[in-house]
Amino acid sequence: MLKLPAGANFKRANILWEVGLHIAANPEVKYGGNRDMQIIVGSGAGERFKRSMSLSTGSAVMAYSVATGDVDVAFVNPSALLTQAYRGTGLFARPLPLRIIANYPSVDRFVVAIRASLGFRSLHDVKKARYPLQISVREDPTHSTLVLIQQLLSIYGMSLAEIESWGGRIHPAGPPNDKRRLDAIRDGTLDAVFDEGISIWLAEALAHDFNLIPFEADTFDILQKIGWRKVGLNTGRFAHFPAHDCIDFSGWPLYARADLPEKMAYDICAALAARHDEMVWEGGTHVGVAHLGLETDATPMDVPMHPGAERWFKENGIL
Repeated sequence: MLKLPAGANFKRANILWEVGLHIAANPEVKYGGNRDMQIIVGSGAGERFKRSMSLSTGSAVMAYSVATGDVDVAFVNPSALLTQAYRGTGLFARPLPLRIIANYPSVDRFVVAIRASLGFRSLHDVKKARYPLQISVREDPTHSTLVLIQQLLSIYGMSLAEIESWGGRIHPAGPPNDKRRLDAIRDGTLDAVFDEGISIWLAEALAHDFNLIPFEADTFDILQKIGWRKVGLNTGRFAHFPAHDCIDFSGWPLYARADLPEKMAYDICAALAARHDEMVWEGGTHVGVAHLGLETDATPMDVPMHPGAERWFKENGIL
C-alpha cells in the first residue's frame, strides 16, 4: 500500500486518484475516450480552485498543449516523439520549446517481421509486388507505432491504406500479446507484424516462419533525421534475438515547456526521488533515481534537460 503523507486531505486526494484511475482504466472505454488522467495541484481554499501545476498523460501531439502552457508537464512514449516535437520534424510542423525533466526507463525496439515463405527481403519487394499483406498493427489509432509505421512506409512510397487497396488487410491488436495476434501467427493467418513490445510476440513469430526485414541505410538516414534512433536488436535484454538493426522505441520522457519555472521542475525531480519506492518501474530495466536523469539505453535523450531538473540532478551527484 502506498505511504501517504499525514493528514485527512491527502487521504481524500488518494481516494480521488483511485476513483479516477479506475474510471480511466475501464476496459469498455474505447481508444480516444476517457482513458487518460490529468492531475492538477493547487489550492482549493477559496470559491475557485487555483491551479499551480498540471501533470498529464496523453498522446504525443499533446506536446502542443505543453508548449503553450495549457498543460505544464506530460509523459510521452517513446522518446523519439519528443525529439520530433523539439526538432519540428515528422509528426510536428514546427519546433516546440520543450525540455526533459526526467526520463522513465523503458527499453524496447520496433521491428517489421514478415513470413519467410513469402520471400520478401525488403519493404521495396512488398511495394514492387503490390502484395496484399495480412498485417498486425495496434488498434489504438493514437498509438505511437502507427506514427512510425506511416513514416517508415512513406519512405518506400506506400501506406497501410495502399496495402489494403491491393487486397491486404489490417489485423488490429490491443497489447503486443493480444491473443488474436498470437493465434494468427501460429495458424498462418498473418503475413506480417509491425510493432514494438518485442519481448512478448517476436520469439513466437520467429518460431513460426517469420523473418526480420532489414531497412536500407538510406531508410535509416531518413528516420534518424526525423528523430528515430538506429539500434542493434540483440543487445541487453534482447541478446537472445538475431543480429539485426532496428528502430529504438525506448524511454518515456516526462517533459515541460522550456520556460516552466525552474523551481517547478526542480520540485518534480525531488518528488520522484522522495516517492520513488511507491512508484511502479519496468522490471529488469530501472536501477534507481539516477537512471531518470542519465542518457542510457533505456533513457535516450535527444532533447535538452530543463535547467531546474538539471540543477536537481547535479546537486544530487547524478550529472
